[in-house]
Amino acid sequence: MFDWYSPAAKRRAAELEQRYGRMAPGEVAACVERELEAQAAWVDRGSINLNAASNLMNPRAERVLSSTAAGRPSLGHAGEKYETGLAHAEVVEHLAQSLAARLFGARYVEFRALSGAMANLFAYMALAKPGDAIISLSPGAGGHATHQTIGTAGLYGLRVHAAPWDPVRFDVDVEALSRLAARVAPRIILVGGSLVLRPYDLDAVAAVARGCGAALMFDAAHVGGLIAGGVYPAPLEHGADLMTMSTYKTYGGPPGGLVLTNDMAIAQRLDAVAFPGMTANFDVARVGALAVATADLLEHGAAYARATVANAQALAAALEREGFTVLGPRPERTQTHHVAVDARALGGGDAASLALEPANVLATGIGMPLDEPWPGDQPAMRLGTQEVTRVGMGPAEMERIAGWMARALLRREDPVPIGDEVRAFRAGFQEVRYVLDGDAVAAG
Repeated sequence: MFDWYSPAAKRRAAELEQRYGRMAPGEVAACVERELEAQAAWVDRGSINLNAASNLMNPRAERVLSSTAAGRPSLGHAGEKYETGLAHAEVVEHLAQSLAARLFGARYVEFRALSGAMANLFAYMALAKPGDAIISLSPGAGGHATHQTIGTAGLYGLRVHAAPWDPVRFDVDVEALSRLAARVAPRIILVGGSLVLRPYDLDAVAAVARGCGAALMFDAAHVGGLIAGGVYPAPLEHGADLMTMSTYKTYGGPPGGLVLTNDMAIAQRLDAVAFPGMTANFDVARVGALAVATADLLEHGAAYARATVANAQALAAALEREGFTVLGPRPERTQTHHVAVDARALGGGDAASLALEPANVLATGIGMPLDEPWPGDQPAMRLGTQEVTRVGMGPAEMERIAGWMARALLRREDPVPIGDEVRAFRAGFQEVRYVLDGDAVAAG
């Protein structure tokens, strides 16, 4: 097995290889179909998915995603394609780009990035060159791996400096940021992370960026849908030169990334990074699913965003009543879809999430700023309400979810019977809401 894998990854890889490594080719398709159906039955229809990086798509978008267009190359701009036979695909591409521009009030949208990580790389390449300095949030302040030396920022050759963080306000320490920027002369100041409990003071950060000649980049991977719905301040209206995001999470679309800007000089560089640079051919079926998801947000995004935040605040309050230590600004603890639970007394965020899994409640661990070193795994557990909201749950259901979590994690009840209760409960929430012409998650 690969030496650099963790012990857990080595064990799982060995188990999978022993069971499936010599599978006959004729058995593969049936195996894939069987496993994906089991995955859907468990996660899509039988669990309470509080993974903040996940969501259900409009079933119509799912059908578009399986179109034969997925296997057709599309290289170049509409009207000047390398291949012929793409006139209809060009309509789909134009819709995806123009709808996203309308949704976010942006002059330019780069829609060809295959992930949020790639969208961030596109942005780095358009804004900086290898060797330049960047200031971004550390993992403890919610910064994503792509903002770090281990991620695309480092792989592109940027010198990464951690943005000073105020753990009381859950925001950037602007005065300390100004001092750091004067010392390291960053080309990019990046704000936005994987744990966002309140809006950043982006106007103040933008003033720092202007003062040192840096571009201000906002990573909206987790809050893109909330920005679209108007419950989170629009970064491009508060000083950001460029905004990236992934297109699932609160966006509710297929895996992929967007890069948005109102600066046409930046836009031209982005376009060149995308083509003929990093993407060349891209998946038109994914772009079509993105267009459907964007139309959903144009029609229902405001109501969806309001309900998602209301559910997060209700879940945070219910968890506190159950005895959990919930992190975040008082009094509501969150102003987004994120809820952060201090998991150190539970063995860490990853351990707590694994303990919840047999109860059919899905979550993830995440870092947080600490006053003292924490020797275990991620110290916090991150929850997100974007998917439970999408299937029609409200504040009353957040009370029940908090109760199941307390039974499994605080009172240490057997999680398997709890999982049976969750599965029965989840059977009553099978329709995807806040979508145009939606239908059930799946038949049966």
